[in-house]
Amino acid sequence: MGSIDSPNDADNDNNRQLAGTSPNFAVNPPENESYRRRKSSILPLEVGTRVLCRWRDSKHHPVKVIERRRVHGGGPNDYEYYVHYTEFNRRLDEWVKLEQLDLKSVETVVDEKVEDKVTSLKMTRHQKRKIDETHVEGHEELDAASLREHEEFTKVKNIATIELGRYEIETWYFSPFPPEYNDSLKLYFCEFCLNFMKRPEQLQRHMRKCDLKHPPGDEIYRSGTLSMFEVDGKKNKVYGQNLCYLAKLFLDHKTLYYDVDLFLFYVLCECDDRGCHMVGYFSKEKHSEESYNLACILTLPPYQRKGYGKFLIAFSYELSKKEAKVGTPERPLSDLGLLSYRGYWTRVLLDILKKHKGNISIKELSDMTAIKAEDILTTLQSLELIQYRKGQHVICADPKVLDRHLKAAGRGGLDVDVSKLIWTPYKEQG
Repeated sequence: MGSIDSPNDADNDNNRQLAGTSPNFAVNPPENESYRRRKSSILPLEVGTRVLCRWRDSKHHPVKVIERRRVHGGGPNDYEYYVHYTEFNRRLDEWVKLEQLDLKSVETVVDEKVEDKVTSLKMTRHQKRKIDETHVEGHEELDAASLREHEEFTKVKNIATIELGRYEIETWYFSPFPPEYNDSLKLYFCEFCLNFMKRPEQLQRHMRKCDLKHPPGDEIYRSGTLSMFEVDGKKNKVYGQNLCYLAKLFLDHKTLYYDVDLFLFYVLCECDDRGCHMVGYFSKEKHSEESYNLACILTLPPYQRKGYGKFLIAFSYELSKKEAKVGTPERPLSDLGLLSYRGYWTRVLLDILKKHKGNISIKELSDMTAIKAEDILTTLQSLELIQYRKGQHVICADPKVLDRHLKAAGRGGLDVDVSKLIWTPYKEQG
């Protein structure tokens, strides 16, 4: 996001500019009186109002008022407003005070199409790469009516921050915690069993009794300080549900699993002498008729921009290779999810094409990589590396073109050392 100026910088600039214009700038009765009358007539702001709001960068951005609540002990017009920044993703929605809103802009018309584009608007290549590292928003299987219902139900973040291990993390989205947590703006998680509590002293008592130092599953990978644990949702139902509650705070259209029995969770950890600390995870169905090898994926905010998201995607394909199956992520993918996977597919396929001598078929590529043939075809088509000749697809692999596409695809992130993966596919377990 870059450096953030002091919130007062813009105000000081305005004051300096005004002070230099006229010694009488502070007393302009007609304008001030008119503005006071107008301000009185529009407050409190209605839900749905569009206005400019001062954000963390000290600049004003267009917002839509999603919800409002009275300020405790305030007057009849004293409200806080929950706003959606129409230029940005919903994860930036927040409660703001009245002084952050530019009431002179209340009648400003904002293009309705802005909200439909959300993250695709005003997003630089650097920002897309940054989000690519963050997470893939899976489970966006909602039709238009369901999406509206989902957004209405989840429009206001219920938990503002969480404490997980040594990190305090600002949340991004609503998560349907049990009703008894409705009044909790902050939750405290045990970083090993993922039980959550309302107060820090509850967490301290819990940590004295909790004997876990890693996720409650089998360690299937250890390379240096990185470990991967496989957690069976049926054997560890509470942990699986807690993980879903936690993940939903950072995934917008993810479906929360109450029936976690059908899923396996692969939890990536950084390990030290205090234990194995969760970095991120992906889930997959135990049995998928559609060859899905990944359902949801998340890298927690403190661990972003370190290549862990790409590592998790690569790991899901290494499991597919062990199963002797082709795999593909659960559909439909979000735009950012497709961006993440297209980057992975591009790097893997082009690396092979660069090294391979002679012709190679899409089926052979699929057998080598465990990537589904349809995903290989669409990736190569998007790179304009495939042609249809005499009833069959032909791969055109000019070395200079391959190098250009590889450079554009960016770094591959952390490598999975397959020799350190000790794992038995689920169908073969006891």
